[in-house]
Parts: sequence; C-alpha cells; structure tokens
Amino acid sequence: MNLTTIIALFTELGVLVAAIMPIIVSIKRIGTGTKCQLRSEMLRIYYRHKETGVLRQYEYENFVLLYEAYRALRGNSFIEKIYSEIKTWKIES
Repeated sequence: MNLTTIIALFTELGVLVAAIMPIIVSIKRIGTGTKCQLRSEMLRIYYRHKETGVLRQYEYENFVLLYEAYRALRGNSFIEKIYSEIKTWKIES
C-alpha cells in the first residue's frame, strides 16, 4: 500500500465517523430519556404503595421488568435500594 492509498483510507474513515457520531449521540440521549422514564414509573409505583407495603401481583411483575430494563441501561443504585425494599412487601393476586 502506498501513501496515497493510506491517506485516502483515513479520509474515508473520517467521513464515516463524522456520519456516525450524530447517530451515536442520539442513541445515548434516547437511552438517557428512557432511563429517566423507567425511574419515574418505578418511583410512582413505590410511593403509591409505600405506606401499605402491599402490591398487586401485576404491579410487582411490572416493577421487576422496569427495574431490569433500568439496570440494563446502567441505572444508579438509588433504585436498587427501592427494589430491595419492594421485594419485602406483601404481594397480592
């Protein structure tokens, strides 16, 4: 490979990276927004039932699914504490 070919390849690589970067930034923003919505819904469920410590089965299952998605998006440990507390609550069918 000669110098001209190498320069051409690096130029093409630069163009490709420039085209992909806005997409990567958008995906990160969507992930951040999704994480915020998941956290909001889990907190809504938590505070609605905090005084009684009782959840319906479908609400508990929904909370677990929300929690798993939140953790997959690298959510923080604050929700882990809430999840640990909810696991001790009474589940009604």
